[in-house]
Amino acid sequence: MRDIFEEIFKGEPLDPMELARRSVRPNRRKRFYETAAVVEDDNSFVIVLDGKTVRTPARHLLAAPSRALAQAIADEWQAQMDVIDPAKMPLTRLANSIIDGVAEKPAEVRDDIVKYLGSDLLFYRADGPEGLTERQAKAWDPVVRWAADTLGARFVMVEGVVFAAQPKEAIAAAAQAIPENIWRLGAVHSIMTLTGSALLALALAHGAIGAEDAWKAAHVDEDWQMEQWGRDTLAMERRAHHKAEMKAATDVLEWVR
Repeated sequence: MRDIFEEIFKGEPLDPMELARRSVRPNRRKRFYETAAVVEDDNSFVIVLDGKTVRTPARHLLAAPSRALAQAIADEWQAQMDVIDPAKMPLTRLANSIIDGVAEKPAEVRDDIVKYLGSDLLFYRADGPEGLTERQAKAWDPVVRWAADTLGARFVMVEGVVFAAQPKEAIAAAAQAIPENIWRLGAVHSIMTLTGSALLALALAHGAIGAEDAWKAAHVDEDWQMEQWGRDTLAMERRAHHKAEMKAATDVLEWVR
């Protein structure tokens, strides 16, 4: 079934950062199968359409390391109606990214997370107004304290947007919390690019913050701006799309240990 992914997912990046950032307008193909299901094969859970295996754009088997995750991917396929719409299949998209991208170059993905730790969203605080600074502190300080107390990573907070180098020791300490498992690594990277914060992604992966709180923390500045100047319809549409991608990544963290 190579043509499925070549036609439907054509043009989608394998790089997990680009996959998370881009809202690709996908090709659509008429649904051609009756049933999407999962079969177990050698400690892997394979997605099948009418009993036939499916392959990713890079020709790898579309399979997951846990039955729950594989079933959720199969459910996305089963939920498609007359046409197959990848925009409504965030878990399948993320699985493609992890299987074809992260698994091939895990060190590069890890290095990208480390790079983010050097200039994380949570370190750059507004110098006013008071209402915004209070919201940032309320949403971000608990995660920064978790990094210091649990990981031994003591970062420097900066007022304004001028870059300030973080202590190498802090970055190295936080980097120890980056998952080794490629599925969890891919999920953390996706969350990082969606939220703009590696620290939020790591805190979520380690249970130090909930998914909804992490999502709200990532949008403190944007929400403040919209309260002052009005809602941005396009921004809210992008956010809805990204939140679906975020849920897919948090589902991976929940179902892959």
